[in-house]
Amino acid sequence: MEKDIYNTIGKNIKKYRISKGLKQHDLASKLYMSDSFIAKLESKTRQTISIDTLEQIANALEVDITEFFKEQK
Repeated sequence: MEKDIYNTIGKNIKKYRISKGLKQHDLASKLYMSDSFIAKLESKTRQTISIDTLEQIANALEVDITEFFKEQK
């Protein structure tokens, strides 16, 4: 079965967001993005995302961008 990188990224964004004690709305506000965009990233809707935006999210969550690409076990 083919791996879905968007699903992996979304799961990792959610994991790090929760570890920082942030709600989707909190992260969205911090990044001047919509709540629905963050929700779509974290869901299985296959929301596309640019590397620049991913970098902004990584910075806001204080993690290295490469953490978003790691498969969860």
